[in-house]
Amino acid sequence: MRRLAVLGSTGSVGEQTLAVAADHPEHFDVVALAAGRSIARLAEQVERFSPETVSVADEAGAQELRQRVGEGIPIGVGTSGLEAVATHPSDLVMAALVGAVGLAPTLAAIRAGRDVALANKEVMVMAGALVRREVSARGTSLLPVDSEHSAIFQALAGQRSEDVSRLVLTCSGGPFRDADAWPAQRVAQATPAQALAHPNWDMGDKISIDSASLMNKGLEVIEARWLFDVPGERIEVVVHPQSIVHSLVEFRDTSVIAQLGLPDMRVPIAVALAHPERLPLDAPRLDLAEVGQLDFEAPDRERFPALDLAYRALAGSEAAPAVLNAANEVTVAAFLEGRIAFGDISATNARVLDAHLAACQGARVECLEDVLEADRWARRSARDSLGLDEVRAAAGEGGA
Repeated sequence: MRRLAVLGSTGSVGEQTLAVAADHPEHFDVVALAAGRSIARLAEQVERFSPETVSVADEAGAQELRQRVGEGIPIGVGTSGLEAVATHPSDLVMAALVGAVGLAPTLAAIRAGRDVALANKEVMVMAGALVRREVSARGTSLLPVDSEHSAIFQALAGQRSEDVSRLVLTCSGGPFRDADAWPAQRVAQATPAQALAHPNWDMGDKISIDSASLMNKGLEVIEARWLFDVPGERIEVVVHPQSIVHSLVEFRDTSVIAQLGLPDMRVPIAVALAHPERLPLDAPRLDLAEVGQLDFEAPDRERFPALDLAYRALAGSEAAPAVLNAANEVTVAAFLEGRIAFGDISATNARVLDAHLAACQGARVECLEDVLEADRWARRSARDSLGLDEVRAAAGEGGA
């Protein structure tokens, strides 16, 4: 029996995590839940799983939750509530928040000696070097949940790190992959509804927009660099529209190992939750004869400049990925609110990154405050560049 805490329990990954746990009650005891403002859904989860503690975004949400579930359970609020859930006695913390909000509680979980299943890619994007040091110092495990990083994690099982030649992350290409239907000018003017229409995956709004711009893949390149300690120049991206091959590892003898499966986030979630075991899942099985054909192509870097921004950030300074991530959170939120065009997302992110690198090329990150200051600066710079006041966080509770 594994005691499980979930950060972002009402988001897409959080909901699927709880579904896997519910299907295997002999393996998991859900002891702590953190959500944002989806109070009705959180109340249903409390009724079903009877956790020992929960957390919500603000006091108004806490009052509503008390009315729904009574006074019998501690309810945390805000940042302190997230950290209380992250450090609550458990065997594994599912970090399924979206965005920078997930960094502090995930670090708190690691420092408390908890193993972490990581679906919150911004944690490694913003503070990858710092997180790696903390994991090493505490002797905890960091288990990737993104389908691409889970695929690499599985392909590396039993292999020597010095034998790895390169990592290859696959990418569906998103809703704008077809260059004939979506030339650059049309992509730049795409509406939120068009950008949210991912062809293969059912994800939260923020991740769906990042997938449409390929920023999601760029962030995954940065994440892979720190998760697997492989330099950015040895991490590649290939477009694979069927989303059957989830990623590949090439070794120095030119052998390539890949992980395949139908698109279903329950699989990488279950891999992380049960590691090193495998759980039986009631999911469709891959029939290669039915699939028939697997296609691969190079990403179109002219129509999707976000991918190159990620490589530039990774090479530029230790704080540059945090700058890029923060600017992107502001611009995606503004796009979802209808305040900027789709093309303004990457253009604004590039201006903010350029300004940072002009002043801080090669700078190191020494502590968490350095990361948070880079994040704050980038948010201000992105808003100022667009002439915007504050914008809401984009899908800040894991896609809910």
